[in-house]
Amino acid sequence: MDVCAPILLCDASQNKGSSFLALKSETNKYTETAKIMSNSDHKSLLAYHPEYLDYNFGPDHPLRPERLTAGLELLDQAGLIDRDRDTLVPDRADAEIALVHDDAYIHAVREAGDSWLPYGMLQRYGLSHPDNPAFPAMHEAAARVVGGSAAAMRQVMTGEIAHAFNPGGGWHHALRARAAGFCVYNDAAVAAAVAVHEFDARVLYLDFDCHHGDGVQWIFYDDPRVLTVSFHEDGQYLFPGTGGLEERGIGEGEGYAVNVPLAPFTDDSSWTEVIQTVVPAVADSFRPDVILSLHGADTHVWDPLTHLSLSTESFQRQAQLVHQLAHAATGGRWLAMGSGGYDWRRVVPRSWAILWTEMTGRPLPDKLPDDWIKHWSAGAPEPFPTAYLDSGALLLGQDESRAATRANRATLADALSGFNL
Repeated sequence: MDVCAPILLCDASQNKGSSFLALKSETNKYTETAKIMSNSDHKSLLAYHPEYLDYNFGPDHPLRPERLTAGLELLDQAGLIDRDRDTLVPDRADAEIALVHDDAYIHAVREAGDSWLPYGMLQRYGLSHPDNPAFPAMHEAAARVVGGSAAAMRQVMTGEIAHAFNPGGGWHHALRARAAGFCVYNDAAVAAAVAVHEFDARVLYLDFDCHHGDGVQWIFYDDPRVLTVSFHEDGQYLFPGTGGLEERGIGEGEGYAVNVPLAPFTDDSSWTEVIQTVVPAVADSFRPDVILSLHGADTHVWDPLTHLSLSTESFQRQAQLVHQLAHAATGGRWLAMGSGGYDWRRVVPRSWAILWTEMTGRPLPDKLPDDWIKHWSAGAPEPFPTAYLDSGALLLGQDESRAATRANRATLADALSGFNL
């Protein structure tokens, strides 16, 4: 597969307004021309293993493994999945982990989870931080998640399936030799590396999580075969504090990192404008062989750790955009991951159901199952939703929304004027 020209940065003195408007005119290129096949025309699998639940930092940690149980039970009770037919049950990853992580770090993760590691070593590798404290059998649990992402990417690339979804994956903060941001191994980076090294593929990485996809970006920062595109809350206000417009790649990878930092209180309208402007434009320039997307639910207005203000309608729109783009640009090759989301009862399960129904061509029901609501609303914050798509009552006041929209349009103009698309 040939390597396309880089998305190089142009002179910042170019006319920002005309560049922005020209790119906006291309927004509907894929959505107007892409033919979405029904689920009978292509196969999708959901990667899951019960060992995913062992990825557990403890009862007081924001990342709750129960979200996997809640999400899968919603798919089951709503009749949205046939677990025997639609599930990919992965092995643990082994050699694949070393595609993106240092051997010494992998050894430290094993030791920290199996026996004992001196505190200084834990500190060195990020395993003493309260975000990612060591836990028993940590390597095995994390390797199982990586195995799901690696196996899913292989099946997508070989054509065994068209699409795959790993709800337990998307741990995009882990660095080559350090855990960070609830992430031990970077399964998203491993999946991209599998596509690059085993299939000579160009990977378009789209990160919709509220936090900057820093780990994946840094791992491929000098590699033109992976274009990383991250939409996230501005790092001035949120971990990990990176993802500014100036982060563009280095060496041969210059121009292959795209960041769109968004203002707090960004709403559905502004989010949709941004992604529909950027995603088709970068895809048209890069010409990917496969799309790898992260659909973190922590952009939702109810998320306790972040400050964007989306509803689940934005989750549906971004899933539709990526699905259409996959069929228009990559022959359907698409691997999606769940990534973040910390309102694990009210938001995460619905976001996964929205993504899965779009991926598989199943209709999204109007209402959540009564039995599911009864079980999972116990102890949850109020109000507890009864439908998959939120009502407009969740939206913020006009003043907050307008201010965020103005800021995002300025950021978007600056970002897009700098790329030779």
